[in-house]
Amino acid sequence: MDKINFFPDDLNVQNQKIILRLDFNVPIKDKIIVDDTRIILCLPFIKKLIEKKAKIIIVSHLGRPNGIRDPNLSLVPIYKYLKKKLKTNTYFYVGNFDEDVKDKFSLLKEGEIILVENIRYFKEETDDDEKFSKKLASLGDVYINDAFSCSHRKQSSIHKITKFINKSFAGPLLKKEIDAINLVVKNKKEPVTCIIGGSKISTKINVILSLIEKINNLVIVGAMANNFFVYKNLNVGKSLIEKNTSEIIKKIYEKATKFKCEIIIPEDCIVGTSFEGEGESRILGQIKENEIILDIGNITINKIKKIIDQSNTLLWNGPAGYFENKNFLNGTITIAEIISQNTKEKNLVSILGGGDTLAAIKKSKNKLSFSHLSTAGGAFLEYLEGKDLPGLSVLK
Repeated sequence: MDKINFFPDDLNVQNQKIILRLDFNVPIKDKIIVDDTRIILCLPFIKKLIEKKAKIIIVSHLGRPNGIRDPNLSLVPIYKYLKKKLKTNTYFYVGNFDEDVKDKFSLLKEGEIILVENIRYFKEETDDDEKFSKKLASLGDVYINDAFSCSHRKQSSIHKITKFINKSFAGPLLKKEIDAINLVVKNKKEPVTCIIGGSKISTKINVILSLIEKINNLVIVGAMANNFFVYKNLNVGKSLIEKNTSEIIKKIYEKATKFKCEIIIPEDCIVGTSFEGEGESRILGQIKENEIILDIGNITINKIKKIIDQSNTLLWNGPAGYFENKNFLNGTITIAEIISQNTKEKNLVSILGGGDTLAAIKKSKNKLSFSHLSTAGGAFLEYLEGKDLPGLSVLK
C-alpha cells in the first residue's frame, strides 16, 4: 500500500494559505460546548501553523444539517472558543462559495485564521460535488486533513478537494491515530487482546472477523454479548438482542478456532427490571423473564483482569454495560482502571476508541492513563477492518 503523505515539520508555509480540515464535531448544549476534547487536541498544530506565519482557513462540520442552515448546528460557539484560546486575529466566514469567494479570503494576513461556518450547511459537501470542491480548493495553496474521524467519508472537504490543490498532506493528529491502530493490526506486541462492547453486533461483525486473524483474545461485553448467550441457549429475559445473529456468531467461533483466538464472554452479570433502577447480581442461566442484563458481574471482571494482566497490547471499543446509570457503570470503570494500571506499570500498549467508551471512562473519579484515546468512531472501526478510507487514499 502506498504511503500516506504526512505534513513535513520543516515545510516552509510562510504566507501560504492553508486549508485545514479539522473535526470540531463536539457536543453543544444551549450554545455552550459540553466537551472540548476534540478542539483541545487540534490546538497545538494550529498554534504551530500560526508560528510558521501561515494563513489558516479552518474547515469543519457539526452534526448533520443536511444542507440546511440549522442555527443549532452553527460553529459560533467554536469560533468564540478559538478566539479566546488563540493569540491571533480569528475571523468567522458565514458566506457562500460563489464566484467571488476567493477574493473574500485574499485579505487574510500571515498568522491569521478564518473559521468557515459548518461546511455541511452546503449540500454539495456531502455530495462530494466537483464544482464545490474546486471552489473550496481555490481558497488555499496547501490542504491538510487532520480529521481522521471524517476520513471514511467521500465528501468535498475530505475527498475531492485534493484533486484541485497543489499540495495535500495528512496532519499530525491523523498520523497519531493511524500509528496507534497499527500497533494493534501491524506492529503488535503479543499477546494482543481486544475488548469489544456496545449494543450491536451487526455494525462490528466485519471488524471482529478481521481482528480474529490478528489477535489472541477477543472479549465480548455489553449488550453485544447477549446475542452470544442466546446462541448458547441461555435465557436473557428482556435484554436487548438482535434478530438473526446465530449465523454471524457461528462464523465468529469457526474463524476463532481456525486462527487460535480465544473468545471470552461474561459468566455473570448485573440485571435490573428497568434501565433506571438498581441492579442485582446473577450467574448466567439464572436470569428471570422480567430482567434485563445491564452490566458484567465480578466473576467476569476478575476473568477479564487476568487476561489484561497477561496482555502486551490491548484494544477496547464499546462499554461493558449501561453506563448512563451509575448502578451499571462498575464493569466499564473497573476495566478502564485495570487497563490504566497496566499501561502505567507494565507498559501495556492500550488503544481505546469510540465515543461511548470515552464518555463512560470520563465518569471515573481517578486519573486514568492510556497509550492512545481515539475520538474517531466509524473511521476507527473501518480502518481496523482493513478498509482503504477515501480521505486517506487521496493523500497517498
